[in-house]
Amino acid sequence: MRRALPQRLRALALLFLKLGAISFGGPAAHIALMEEEVVRKRQWVTRQQYLDMLGLTNLIPGPNSTEMAISIGFMRAGWAGLLVAGASFIVPAALLTLAMAWAYVRFGSLRLTASLLAGVKPAVIAVIGIAVWRLGKVAVRNVGLAALGGLALAAFCGKLSPLLILAGGGLLGILAHGFDKLRKAASSDVGHLFAGLITVRKWLLKPIVLAGLLPTTLAPEAGHVPLARLGWFFLKVGAILYGGGYVLFAFVEQGLVRDHHWLTQQQVLDAIAIGQFTPGPVLSTATFIGYLIGGTRGALIATVAIFLPSFLYVGVLGPILPRVRRSVWMAAFLDSVNVCAVALMAGVTVRLASDALRGWPMWVIAIVALAVLWTWKINPGWVVLGGGIGGILVAVFR
Repeated sequence: MRRALPQRLRALALLFLKLGAISFGGPAAHIALMEEEVVRKRQWVTRQQYLDMLGLTNLIPGPNSTEMAISIGFMRAGWAGLLVAGASFIVPAALLTLAMAWAYVRFGSLRLTASLLAGVKPAVIAVIGIAVWRLGKVAVRNVGLAALGGLALAAFCGKLSPLLILAGGGLLGILAHGFDKLRKAASSDVGHLFAGLITVRKWLLKPIVLAGLLPTTLAPEAGHVPLARLGWFFLKVGAILYGGGYVLFAFVEQGLVRDHHWLTQQQVLDAIAIGQFTPGPVLSTATFIGYLIGGTRGALIATVAIFLPSFLYVGVLGPILPRVRRSVWMAAFLDSVNVCAVALMAGVTVRLASDALRGWPMWVIAIVALAVLWTWKINPGWVVLGGGIGGILVAVFR
């Protein structure tokens, strides 16, 4: 067994380094590629085991495809496999994003680059808009959830913290659905409900409350951005991030642009665009943002901080999550949090659009990009590239 472990770790590293380097197209594409490799080709897990892991990652905050890689590594080789598989999937995207961040800082002020980025931004708005629509159709299952989404959107526009919106939305979901279910539940189901509540209190609500309170104790030093505070920001986001990678930008826009003024809205749009060009997890965009704020050290700290909670969740909570999944209270909590996450995405799209859509050429690029994404199943990266080319053409013919 001791001899087999290094071989398993080597196989995990080679596979997920490859997947991390070629996995374009978002989490759904990543998960499909993993299924092809670990279920069909290598038969490391059965299809049912794979589906069970996929269901469990939907209960955990953080990027689903990264947590699938971590879960496969954990099942294959324990804690060592968890670290090897997860890191191997993240590293290729992080390194490529770091290189693009360096190029952005070095060449971003050139006229050609500025024209390219001006066209990229409307295309990015279209990409996020389509994602909001598709996720919203799944998340908004009834009138109550639609009303909750509207309430969350209003709260975001009123500058309420995204942390409080997600936590409050989840609690409202429990209040709205849990008591009704509790009246109808049999005695065995009651046990599942309380198990779910206890788990929510232990592993989700505490991180959310702490994330909302502790940053106030970390006062920034004058003259520069403290890397400890940068790391804490991404750590707390990674600990409570539901709804996919695009929700990250709601936290970034609120926390780093509006609250701390460490970034501009233009830089946030550029960061989203970079995320469309790179393979692997969308949250590797944190590498780009970290580099803009704190150089190479900032990029490293932001990357480690945002992904660290996913490793801990999978390793610690994986064995107990099957019980939690049966809880109707947890189901109500997750449904509500997902709707609030989509509302956050919609809110940040509106805010960013005010910066991106300046002048009728940018509106044309956005509408064309939206039509292409609506009509064909095309990698968003190509649409973003097309927007950049459109921006250059606008600059040439003006």
